[in-house]
Amino acid sequence: TFQSLLKLSERYGPVFTVWLGPRPVLVLRGTGAVREALVGNPEAFAGRGRMPTLESTFRGYGVVFSDGERWRQLRRFSLTVLRDFGMGRRSIESRIQEEAQELLREFQKTQGRPFDPTFLLSCAVSNVICSIVFGQRFPYQEPEFLRLLQMMNDSFREMSTSWAQLYDMAEPLLRWLPGPHRRIPRLLGRMRGFIARRVRESARSLDPRSPRHFIDAFLIQMDKEKDNPNSEFTMENLELTTLNLFFAGTETVSSTLRFGFLYLMKHPQVEEKVFEEISRVIGSGRAPAVADRALMPFTDATIHEIQRCSDLIPMNVPHRVTRDTEFRGFHIPKGTDVYPLLSSVLHDPESFRNP
Repeated sequence: TFQSLLKLSERYGPVFTVWLGPRPVLVLRGTGAVREALVGNPEAFAGRGRMPTLESTFRGYGVVFSDGERWRQLRRFSLTVLRDFGMGRRSIESRIQEEAQELLREFQKTQGRPFDPTFLLSCAVSNVICSIVFGQRFPYQEPEFLRLLQMMNDSFREMSTSWAQLYDMAEPLLRWLPGPHRRIPRLLGRMRGFIARRVRESARSLDPRSPRHFIDAFLIQMDKEKDNPNSEFTMENLELTTLNLFFAGTETVSSTLRFGFLYLMKHPQVEEKVFEEISRVIGSGRAPAVADRALMPFTDATIHEIQRCSDLIPMNVPHRVTRDTEFRGFHIPKGTDVYPLLSSVLHDPESFRNP
């Protein structure tokens, strides 16, 4: 789909409309158009666009797929809890450091033999999220943990199929028919069931004076706002926001780390400079810390370049215009979905010498 949209942009320019089945979608290509829309006019383009393959599961709930006031409340709360989680308790940084040491021990078990790090990277990233939302990490061979990882991997695999892309375009017809598109809601439903069990366990042992993790903090906020009819702190938003954290966090971060290994193997001269900077600033006697970042400009730049080249979500998450909008001489009706082609920004020859 992305390559097809790029070809259309060569003919119709950086701003054009395509029809995905019965619905029009505004496509933005290149740094200029995307920045002008999302940075220059953020309120008008702040809506969440449709993703039919996921709608039957999320239905506009959860921090990633919500909109308007619901999104604002959930985003503000989630950022505050995740940012301040170290106040009086273990910080997120310490959880990442602990998991990095566990990952390193697993790597050392290979004793220098070739191995595929995909599984171990997924375990490490998911465990950081588990530590934040559940208050515990899992051994890498824990059966329940492995089932959760398998469901996540299967979900992303299904979402990447041509059938899922067809469903996004022909959803009004296909939603009434049997087919592979029904696998994604089933997989996500089982993941939500796993989370719901954890929520019930947390509620039974909750101490409002001492929240242990993200779920506790959300349950406490639910109780505070139980008499507010406009509150978005509901059980549905709790379960689906937690699912969002797993769904959006595990695969993206672990895939970026895997790409990082590949890029460093391909460019050993960069790897050597990164290693030299790490050895000089951190050494071998302690774990890296966020405070080291300012002292390691080459490593910081390398990580940013890995993220750019990895290009994990080339079409970005769909947006939607929240009001009738004039954009580059075009009238965009309220409710129109928008595809800001993120890959066209990350590989824009006007911004990067070697895009």
